[in-house]
Amino acid sequence: MVFKSKYENLKANKLVMEWYKNLQGGSLITADNYLRTLGRYCKLTNNTPESILEKAKSGELKHEFIEFVNDLQNQGKNGSYLILFKKMLNSWLTFNNLDQKLQGIKIRGANLTPTIQDERPPTREELEKIIRNASLRGRAIIGILAFSGIRPESLGNYKGTDGIVLKDIEGLEITDQGINFKIFPAMLKIRPNLSKKGNAYFTFIPEQAGKYIKDYLDLRLRQGEKLNMESPLILSDPRGSHSKATEFISTMFLLRDVKKAIKKSGFSFRPYVMRVYFASAMDIAESKGLISHSWRAFFMGHKGDIEARYSTNKRLPPDVIEQMREAYKRCQKYLITELPQVEESNLQDLIKKQMLLVAGFKPEEIEKMNISEMSNEEITQKIREKFMGSLKESLVKNAKGQFVINKEKVEDYISKGFEFVADLGNGKIIMKMP
Repeated sequence: MVFKSKYENLKANKLVMEWYKNLQGGSLITADNYLRTLGRYCKLTNNTPESILEKAKSGELKHEFIEFVNDLQNQGKNGSYLILFKKMLNSWLTFNNLDQKLQGIKIRGANLTPTIQDERPPTREELEKIIRNASLRGRAIIGILAFSGIRPESLGNYKGTDGIVLKDIEGLEITDQGINFKIFPAMLKIRPNLSKKGNAYFTFIPEQAGKYIKDYLDLRLRQGEKLNMESPLILSDPRGSHSKATEFISTMFLLRDVKKAIKKSGFSFRPYVMRVYFASAMDIAESKGLISHSWRAFFMGHKGDIEARYSTNKRLPPDVIEQMREAYKRCQKYLITELPQVEESNLQDLIKKQMLLVAGFKPEEIEKMNISEMSNEEITQKIREKFMGSLKESLVKNAKGQFVINKEKVEDYISKGFEFVADLGNGKIIMKMP
């Protein structure tokens, strides 16, 4: 099934198509949006594209549009919804060399977006629930959006003619046993034609998202697909696509899996909130000094110092890339929803380190110890020695300045400013330095 516009009949209108194709030169999304809005306006007002132009020439359109706005506002429509009709009409009139001064018509709440102004990102627990309720493909999509911070349009563009392919993921390889990753976090490259700003950049994929990608691609291999490094990461939706000639999925169909998982989990988030989740997590990491603001912005495709350097030189020095990888790795704990698996030997070493830290050892002291080779008895002895040393130090500190004298010398010492502490009862007195 090929996707068809609700107002496909407008494409039979030659004048409308000239306007539509001209809009496409600026933005495909805007062109389609304005075409749909024109069809909706004609349906709601019993107009045709030509009758709109005639009313504009006679001066009737301005009054009609004011009544149109008032009626819809009385029905509870938001200003952000109505402003689109105004923009569309101005574009249609300007293209046909007409000016009805619709810019002067005020629409209450035109700049407000009630749907998203109070929107919050999901918590890690909520995101984990959404992931559990997603399909294999949905998990791969959500994992990349939430943990890598890219826009949905990068996975599959608006028309479904391009998207991320397997070679865009660092270390991904196709073997006889299935999909394998050589490194984590794995670099994910975004080509300029898949970036909203038209700039090349990269981000990283953590092991959790890599697992979802592997599960999804392994399923495609089992179903008989012949994958290669030019294959789309996310395959076109069998329920429909914008084009029969491509395997890439369009943004609209790509987000269906995300919407379905969100709804099944009992939430009302927009799919785009997955990118907001990434941004919020990185804000926390930045506030704790784990990553610089410029690197955080670069991972989200924003232009800045790092982007300019990357675009000019086409590549960053290997040491800088590794530093960025390490910075992302430090931020992972605020992103991923699954705790990393720890091998038993590593877990034992971690417990030993925690015991030594609690006993008072400094991290640099622990680093000098060969923890893995030390037995539990040796660790216990270390802790005992540290405790006894600390106790002795505390006793010496508390006794500092105290001394014992014979009872007959008390008056002499007190006259010199020394302080009485206690009478030992055997002719001895404890005194304290002034």
